[in-house]
Amino acid sequence: MGAAKQVRPLTLEEYLALEREAPVKHELVEGFPHAMAGASDRHNRVVVNLVLALGPLARKRGCRLYASDMRLKVDAATVYYPDLMVVCEEDPGEYYKEKPCLVIEVLSDSTEATDRREKLRKYLGLPTLQAYLLLDSRTPRAFGYYREGEGWVYREAEAGTLPLPCLGGHLDLAEAYHGL
Repeated sequence: MGAAKQVRPLTLEEYLALEREAPVKHELVEGFPHAMAGASDRHNRVVVNLVLALGPLARKRGCRLYASDMRLKVDAATVYYPDLMVVCEEDPGEYYKEKPCLVIEVLSDSTEATDRREKLRKYLGLPTLQAYLLLDSRTPRAFGYYREGEGWVYREAEAGTLPLPCLGGHLDLAEAYHGL
């Protein structure tokens, strides 16, 4: 048995320094880094389809679209890499953002539980967030959480469209799953 090693949560600055040198991406969860697994072909294709569908809406509104490689700081000790996020207000962070109006995660076998529980709780606590969407990579199916007043409403869809409040448009699920 090896010697005991003391473990402590990382600060945001320590985490960012670690990420600059790391060969794989890590999310920071309550101060502890967690390596991210690579995504499947279907997962990547859904993300690309989302970028193609939302890009023109974001550009028209003067918003910025970030896919997969931009961090989202949800609190002092937690930083995620959402599959896609939209930022429409000033959010000058160079290595992470804090003010998304829309976050989208693409579900897979390895991420679904985290996206539906841990990330859901953290994302819905962001004051600028207007919608959190989850798209299943395995089958055409979407789940949305939408801010209404002081609370949230939930919607599901297997076809048709889902509203994109901060972009002033809709996501056509046929576009999101094009070619799959």
